[in-house]
Amino acid sequence: MRIKDIIRLILLHKINGISCDSKAVKEGFVFVGIKGVKEDGSKFIDEAISQGAKFIVCDSRFKRRDLKNISLVKVRDTRLAIARLASEFYGNPSKKVKAIGITGTNGKTTVTYLLEAILKESGFRTAVIGTINYRFKNTILPAKNTTPGPLQLQSLLSGMVKEKIDYAAIEVSSHALVQGRVLGIDFRSAIFTNLSSDHLDYHKTIRKYFLAKSKLFIGLSPKSFAVLNYDDKYSRLLKKLTKARIITYGLGAKSQVRAKNIKYGLKGTEFLLNLPQGVIKIKTVLIGKHNVYDILAASAWAYQEGIDLKVIKNAIERFSLVPGRLERINCQKGFSVFVDYAHTEDALKNVLTSLRGLSPGKIITVFGCGGERDRLKRPKMGKVVTELSDFAIITNDNPRSEKPEAIIKDIKRGIRKDNYSVIPDRKAAIMDSLSMAGKGDIVVIVGKGHENYQILGNNTAHFDDREEVKLCLKSLNY
Repeated sequence: MRIKDIIRLILLHKINGISCDSKAVKEGFVFVGIKGVKEDGSKFIDEAISQGAKFIVCDSRFKRRDLKNISLVKVRDTRLAIARLASEFYGNPSKKVKAIGITGTNGKTTVTYLLEAILKESGFRTAVIGTINYRFKNTILPAKNTTPGPLQLQSLLSGMVKEKIDYAAIEVSSHALVQGRVLGIDFRSAIFTNLSSDHLDYHKTIRKYFLAKSKLFIGLSPKSFAVLNYDDKYSRLLKKLTKARIITYGLGAKSQVRAKNIKYGLKGTEFLLNLPQGVIKIKTVLIGKHNVYDILAASAWAYQEGIDLKVIKNAIERFSLVPGRLERINCQKGFSVFVDYAHTEDALKNVLTSLRGLSPGKIITVFGCGGERDRLKRPKMGKVVTELSDFAIITNDNPRSEKPEAIIKDIKRGIRKDNYSVIPDRKAAIMDSLSMAGKGDIVVIVGKGHENYQILGNNTAHFDDREEVKLCLKSLNY
């Protein structure tokens, strides 16, 4: 029996809810037993039944037995089943809200913020689901994952329908694509930012990482459109894989939307935005080449969607901030301080290359690597930071259950220069970086960006780089 027929059969009955967490099951629920990375949901079927589950959906590994008035449905793909079931249960909300999927290694969050600004400038009611939070109208929810699971995702979209939201900009992670979290969403368009080495602890190879990202574009219909960074080699492959209409952006002459005459500065960037319909002069407070790419991505999408060029210009020029993305912290001592979320080799290279040359002084970088995350990128991050900074301070990021000294040891394996120190305590590292800064220098605290917590072992404590910088500056009378 096909998935859609199974779903119709289940929904012929009165269903009170769906869950893949047995503890969250209530009377009249459908329980879907999913085999996850750490747990196998089929082991919790008995608990789900005791909680009141009416239907059990599982895969063929589960051995049939007498479940006493409980309907058991076996499917090949439980992740596909829960995604489609959730969409149907909530009334297929992505058919009523125009969903925009944004994927890539870096830049997803900034692009969603820019899309939100452009759409609001156009008078559209807009929602964003991403790394920082999930928000629409008066609702702001903290983000546990960049892309939530299918049940929360469809519930959010359903809430957007009730609030008459026009567009939803959704960051789509590679994990979400592999795990089928967005299978029940009808994306009207998708944006590809770039692809570089990340999450190889999960995907194992860059090829598999790309194949995960490509799922978003393979799933697009011919009626939808894809926005591709044509300066990234993977866009050529995506162009062949998708059925959607294509619009390209980049700095190269072959891109349909591109930037020319770029002038970079510590206070912002100016350039000419070339679109098929005309040329716009842009002046933005966003700094660096990577932000030019993000502006191009959002502008290309807006152009393809038929949004007026003046609206695009006004939105970009009025746009002021993405939390924790090269976020400037005011300092009165003649040097600049930035907090950024960069936590990959490529993102660090983008940030540090952007800052180099914008000030006559030194670049001092504070950074670390997250625990229980891709170990292969740690020496690469150590190398790029020490090569592109005048001085680096290695510190803790979110070590989680790993030993901080082991993470730091991994980082040091890639370092070939003697221009760094190790201060595991992040607050002390920030203080040290600010203490050594002089006139014209740039201090950049990277890795955590907007995050307001630090995970050490089993303990999650409040920690916000931006707050800590301000406290340190105050204690230094800066």
